[in-house]
Amino acid sequence: MKLSRPVSWFLLAFGVWSWVIWITFVKNLAEDSSGLAFENGNPTAYFFVHLTLAVVSFVWGTVIGGLGLRGLRALSRTSRTTS
Repeated sequence: MKLSRPVSWFLLAFGVWSWVIWITFVKNLAEDSSGLAFENGNPTAYFFVHLTLAVVSFVWGTVIGGLGLRGLRALSRTSRTTS
């Protein structure tokens, strides 16, 4: 299957966006002072659930961004061989 250039860029941008958003979220989660993420200095279920969501999103963001990158590289190789 061959990805178009716009689809490849979208997938790559989605992967980067996912990392930026979730890194920010994890930083905010670790610094939480509202009592949701930590109770008496110990992590709560809220913390573990949201940390799991972040890790899964990192993995999916990496996979999706990697597909976009592979699509762009394939298009680049194809355009060099046909020129």
